[in-house]
Amino acid sequence: MAPHLIALDVDGTIVDYDGSLSEPVRQVLDRLAEEGHHLVISTGRALPGALEVVRALGLKHGFVVCSNGSVVARLDPELPLGWELHHVVSFDPRDALEKMYEALPTALFLVEDPDLHRWASGEFPVGELAESDTLDIVDFEELLTKRATRIVMREVNGTAEEFAAAVDSLGLHEVSYSVGWSNWLDIAPDGISKASGLALVESELGVDHEHTVGAGDGLNDLEMIEWVEHSIVMGQAKDELKVLASVVTDPIEDDGLAVALIDYFGLDDSLLDATGTTDTRP
Repeated sequence: MAPHLIALDVDGTIVDYDGSLSEPVRQVLDRLAEEGHHLVISTGRALPGALEVVRALGLKHGFVVCSNGSVVARLDPELPLGWELHHVVSFDPRDALEKMYEALPTALFLVEDPDLHRWASGEFPVGELAESDTLDIVDFEELLTKRATRIVMREVNGTAEEFAAAVDSLGLHEVSYSVGWSNWLDIAPDGISKASGLALVESELGVDHEHTVGAGDGLNDLEMIEWVEHSIVMGQAKDELKVLASVVTDPIEDDGLAVALIDYFGLDDSLLDATGTTDTRP
């Protein structure tokens, strides 16, 4: 089989929501890498959080698409850090932040700048930011002065319905945005998504588009699921994503990613018999 680009969401797809990586998933991804396929982490996480999974999988070469496509990094073990920034897109967040604050003044706001430093208006709930040691707490007004690769709005209180209604009222047309699972809104520069980052990686790798596979579970995966030739959607995903899938697989707790990749690439299903998990977070 020709080398494929395999785009992989992280949370809810590769790893469970507690950061654990199951042994069947790890072994299947190891096998695909050994066979010459390009595993590309494609995540809403910032780069430090994405690199936690890169290290857990032992990936040394290739690319990582993070911050929902605003940041693309190249992996190379010869580099001092083992990686370098390959492509970064940023925007002025002031207008979007002001609209968001007007709609939900009690929310938490986070800005990631082009140097990958993150600034927030308050502490996020424990465990929601994989790389919280890079976070500086500042006044909301200071966030308005930053250049952003992405913005996050997180409302700890209120219902999902109330949050969705507030987002709908924002009228955000100059940016790309997606609503997450827990009153969480990700905003990227206009036209930027996991799909735009993956298109850049596809060109760099010289992979034919017919040899692209993607797997995800969240609404920030929507563009990626539409972009790839063969799309895998996790069983716990919302219906808006499932209707776009080439295949809907089992949920994360049942190693749905491993099941779908074994089926598509014709791997030995004995890989599913492996036991154990690895914590991907330091």
